[in-house]
Amino acid sequence: MATFKVQDGTEIYYKDWGTGQPIVFHHGWPLSSDDWDAQLMYFLDKGYRVIAHDRRGHGRSTQTDQGNDMDTYASDVAQLVAALDLKDAIHIGHSTGGGEVIRYITNHGTSRVAKAVLISAVTPTMVKSETNPDGVPMDVFDEIRLNTATRRQQYFQDFTLAFYGYNRDGAKVQQGVMDNWWRQGMMGGIKAHYDCIKAFSETDFTEELKQVAVPVLVLHGEDDQIVPLDITGRRAAQLVKNGTLITYPGFPHGMPTTEAETINKDILAFITK
Repeated sequence: MATFKVQDGTEIYYKDWGTGQPIVFHHGWPLSSDDWDAQLMYFLDKGYRVIAHDRRGHGRSTQTDQGNDMDTYASDVAQLVAALDLKDAIHIGHSTGGGEVIRYITNHGTSRVAKAVLISAVTPTMVKSETNPDGVPMDVFDEIRLNTATRRQQYFQDFTLAFYGYNRDGAKVQQGVMDNWWRQGMMGGIKAHYDCIKAFSETDFTEELKQVAVPVLVLHGEDDQIVPLDITGRRAAQLVKNGTLITYPGFPHGMPTTEAETINKDILAFITK
């Protein structure tokens, strides 16, 4: 079990496999590096060095009661990247992890970064506000907070239905996929999960995206019930200086798992061109 201790004493669990150009994977809420299984195996087989960490408070990392915010998440990544001496790295973030990628790039520079991929990402911003009138109402996130704080066990099982589009007519429900999501979620700390809801829903990355000059691939499912495409993926691809958007009819939020074959091929094409 590999862990790295960051400046405040938090231990970050990570996987580091293979050689070659590094690809760093940033997972979504409330999951862990295990959510990248399909990508880790695929890109390892293609000759890449694959690195995936459990965000603080998530998975096997320290169950922190503080520092559960985008600045600290990005700082943790920067410290890990420096410790592993990763250069010319491709950073891939899913959902909350997409925000983490952008904050890492804008707070810590691109001297070690080659490209970025945002998958079903929360960027530029999720919550409805005066500057984001089409956003998701705060009531929705308050409900997520309440359920996470008071009935996390059952709520995390219920959440998988929309996450993977298993609530759609004709969906081929895979119980193992749902169980694995729940397993990952329950490994993490409830306080960190609660705090992270604010981080992924209320952080505004609009101005940061405008600063990103490295090539960015934005992948988003058109049937994403968790992070709506029109207020996130479409806007993010337009805001970055060198963005490419690919959308997928019918694909859900959790498409890196349910649609891994398609997603992986599109990422490979982007990072090899």
